Amino acid sequence: MSVHIEEHVVAGPDSGPYALTTGLDGALWFTLVHSGQIGRMEPGAEPTLHQLDAKCGPTIIAAGPDGALWFTEYQAHRVGRITTKGAVTEFPLPEGCAPFGIAAGQDGALWFTETGTDRIGRLTVKGQLTEFPLPVSGAFPSAITAGGDGALWFAMNQANAIGRIAVNGKGTVNGTVTVHPLPTEAAAPVGITAGPDGALWFVEIAAGQIGRISTNGKIDEFPLPDRSARPHAITSGGDGALWFTEWGANRVGRITTRGEIAVHDLPTPGSEPHGIALGPDRAIWTALETGALARVTLR
Repeated sequence: MSVHIEEHVVAGPDSGPYALTTGLDGALWFTLVHSGQIGRMEPGAEPTLHQLDAKCGPTIIAAGPDGALWFTEYQAHRVGRITTKGAVTEFPLPEGCAPFGIAAGQDGALWFTETGTDRIGRLTVKGQLTEFPLPVSGAFPSAITAGGDGALWFAMNQANAIGRIAVNGKGTVNGTVTVHPLPTEAAAPVGITAGPDGALWFVEIAAGQIGRISTNGKIDEFPLPDRSARPHAITSGGDGALWFTEWGANRVGRITTRGEIAVHDLPTPGSEPHGIALGPDRAIWTALETGALARVTLR
């Protein structure tokens, strides 16, 4: 199997494209962490950039249940919302919480991680905030995703674990947290996504491994060919496999649900791939911190 990779410049080399997602409008939406912008690009067209506070540090972005895009502002301690027309609303959070990951839950709310205060936050589309403390201090919760079991699953980067927070359903909140320690010490999980097999898949940035956890807590780990590759983010592709970025090795990788791994070099050296997502055109797209989005297709 071979892949074709093409890069699309969307900003200057210091802007820092970081994460991306597909909106309900059929466009790619992405964050520029260093310049404080949210970008929108339809495949094949020129991007549009929406300026926020230049120092707010937008990080992860996700499609919301209301048709808008929701994102975290890591430096400004806010969650932002942008409509597909570009109207921005920002919701202040407790000072020092440093939100990072964000995902829509099956309860119709947005769930996000607070890296600085060891909490999981829940924000309704009307801006009502609820916070749930983690049972571990210094956990540095990072990425978060909705699982097929209706719960939210998240990586606990410094606690070396995967967490689960229960959700009862629309309009009701449970909030019970379960912690699943990883078999490999100091693996430092970051990205996490729901897989096509019903399990959660995650990357271990410090161990150079891909992990899988079933909804009943069984964990498997798959070492990468290059254990120093620094895998950062992971997404479910449209081909029944998982795709991930190797931030430290300038590559994107693919892992099947059976654990078969293939990795592919990016065209530009030192491009620093971060976020990765399935695009509206069914290709895999990844954000390159050096100023571009890369489109990856199978051949």
